[in-house]
Amino acid sequence: MDPKKKEEILNDLLTFSKSKDYYKKVGKSWKRGYLLYGPPGTGKSSMIAAMANLLEYDIYDLELASVKDNTDLRKLLIETSSKSMIVIEDIDCSLDLTGKRKEKHEDDKEDEKDPTKKMEKMAKKKDKESEVTLSGLLNFIDGLWSACGSERLIVFTTNHIEKLDPALIRRGRMDKHIEMSYCCFETFKVLAKNYLDVETHELFPTIGRLLGETNMTPADVAESLMPKSNEECVEVCLNKVIKSLESAKEEARLKSVEDDMNKCKVEAVGEKSEVNNDQKVEESDESSDSKD
Repeated sequence: MDPKKKEEILNDLLTFSKSKDYYKKVGKSWKRGYLLYGPPGTGKSSMIAAMANLLEYDIYDLELASVKDNTDLRKLLIETSSKSMIVIEDIDCSLDLTGKRKEKHEDDKEDEKDPTKKMEKMAKKKDKESEVTLSGLLNFIDGLWSACGSERLIVFTTNHIEKLDPALIRRGRMDKHIEMSYCCFETFKVLAKNYLDVETHELFPTIGRLLGETNMTPADVAESLMPKSNEECVEVCLNKVIKSLESAKEEARLKSVEDDMNKCKVEAVGEKSEVNNDQKVEESDESSDSKD
């Protein structure tokens, strides 16, 4: 992670852990929500472990799909201790909480008109493993029962923030949004120090340039940096990183070319369809004129 962003998060966490009197003064529950979002392999789970280690909090890993209903969800919340982190990973995949409230309301109206469809839907609902709703989850985060206990962090992770209902991730529920992005040069230098105990090398400028041109996750960079045998020296590992970055860059280029070709094909089909429609209109007009 970029050192500046890391320092910002550290300060935020430490300030929270020392703010008991402040939260009491402003009349808020002593809890804070964190949303970690970004592509797979960018360190969201590692970030959670680091946060818990820093504050010495217990971690409760909550799998929503295994929770029967909203009542059970509330019971789980009550059973958690203070000085803890409640973690729901891949929140966009856990349940249908992806901002479909309007569509769901319209579907319910259609079901009322069709009794058969309504009964089929109820039967399917009974077969579901979990009946936790968006409303139940919102109450879990900042409803009346969320005030039970104190000094608690609630952490969500997602690979697709755009899929989540805005009500779920607004400030006051998920107070701090942390983007876990692709590896930058500053992040690479931290990884190189951790994995190879090296702070500078003649190959660093090449790697820095490639990182500016290519998207690669910290997990992939770390895998290349890790020596696979005693014979792999620093230079060998750094060259592996360069090779991986060059391969990723070429793959991205080929994908871009393929996407452009597909786009051109779609546009060509659309233009051809328009020409055919224009010809049909002209033929129809000519036919009408001849009849007159």
